[in-house]
Amino acid sequence: MIDIIGKRYWYFALSLLVIVPGLISLALYGLPLAIDYTGGSMLELRLPAGAAPSSEEVIRIVGQATGFSTADIRAQPSLQGTLIIRTREMDAATQARVMEALRARYGDVVLERFESVGPTVGAEVTRGALVAVAMASLAIMLYLTFAFRQVPHAFRYGVAAVLALLHDVAVVVGTASIFGKVFGWEVDALFLTAVLTIIGFSVHDSIVVFDRIRENLLRYRGEPYERIVNHSILQTLDRSINTQLTLIFTLVALLLFGGTTIRQFIATLLIGMISGTYSSIFNAAPILVVWEKREWRTWFRRPAEQPVP
Repeated sequence: MIDIIGKRYWYFALSLLVIVPGLISLALYGLPLAIDYTGGSMLELRLPAGAAPSSEEVIRIVGQATGFSTADIRAQPSLQGTLIIRTREMDAATQARVMEALRARYGDVVLERFESVGPTVGAEVTRGALVAVAMASLAIMLYLTFAFRQVPHAFRYGVAAVLALLHDVAVVVGTASIFGKVFGWEVDALFLTAVLTIIGFSVHDSIVVFDRIRENLLRYRGEPYERIVNHSILQTLDRSINTQLTLIFTLVALLLFGGTTIRQFIATLLIGMISGTYSSIFNAAPILVVWEKREWRTWFRRPAEQPVP
């Protein structure tokens, strides 16, 4: 029998190995927030065939047309012939000047999308996003505590599920920070949608394992708790992996063949689903064992000295 619980600290270490680089990136570079959260304007343009401007050139042209500082302008050309420009909030007259300047330089530039969000609205959306994640975590913990009320220490199941979903949120947010620095990705409203979806799937997987633990605690009374948890994980392993693989295959297909506008959203979902599958199997249930055995009492204890013969 595979001993997943016996190697739990190796799996915890692997989680830290994935999460820590993202936390370092967050500390150094922060989260690349889009105008949905910071406020500002965004133009998505279609460039004529053959036009391949650099970001620096576009920023210079837009800065001259708007009078904005270059620090307030971001340009992201793509290989598909589109150009995304993000600036401070601009009005219709400023937008017209930008389009005129770009057309004078590159020819027939087509405006495909224009969005503008005020800084007050952006701050409200940011607060709403944080409250949504916090409320979802609290509701999940309370619900699982109630659902597993017939099991000893039911509160632990709710806490373990929340810790597992926070693991997934940390992976996704840290990855977003790294990808923002490397690939220029930004966190928009769809990112929050992806995070809440990932939370739901992560908790679903954890509940499948926890429910089997509850059944086996009644079926195998007297067996060591660690052995029951490990047996429960193995019983649900095939179901968890097969269910998630079908979803992952779909997301990979959308990532490869879907439109560019949803590619970042799909990539976020894909990362979160993989992390959620891992945390439900290798983090959530092992946390219950650590708590049951109160292993934290020996984490920082120095080993006893052997008597000298």
